Amino acid sequence: MKIFEWHEKRQHLLSLLWIFITVNYIYCDVFTLHLAPYLEAFLAGQVGSTSITEEFLLIFAFIMQIPMIMIVLSRVLAFPLNKYANLIAGIITTSIQAFTVTMGGSLHYLFFSFFEICTGIFIIYLAATWKKNETSLPL
Repeated sequence: MKIFEWHEKRQHLLSLLWIFITVNYIYCDVFTLHLAPYLEAFLAGQVGSTSITEEFLLIFAFIMQIPMIMIVLSRVLAFPLNKYANLIAGIITTSIQAFTVTMGGSLHYLFFSFFEICTGIFIIYLAATWKKNETSLPL
């Protein structure tokens, strides 16, 4: 029984999934700023045991650049690079998100994380099962 039908190239679906996951990351962070204790902690520069420094924000910027750059790279890279870039980026981002969930979080954070992790696993699956000259997706 087919669940999904996709008649475009796999790289178009991967790009769309990277857009979806990136928007989820952004909205989760925006929602977090609506919780007074988190906003106060961010403004104080200390969230739990993490100091919000320029160096921390630079590292966070590098991590967030991964899904954003994959939106473009998924559409333009040649097959072998595309496959492995999606596989590696999917593993990195999904692992980081899964790790942060183990630290706990608000209900909305756990809700967004569920979709982010599921989408990451789907990206990894699509990249791992991608074969050259494929005409349709086995969904």
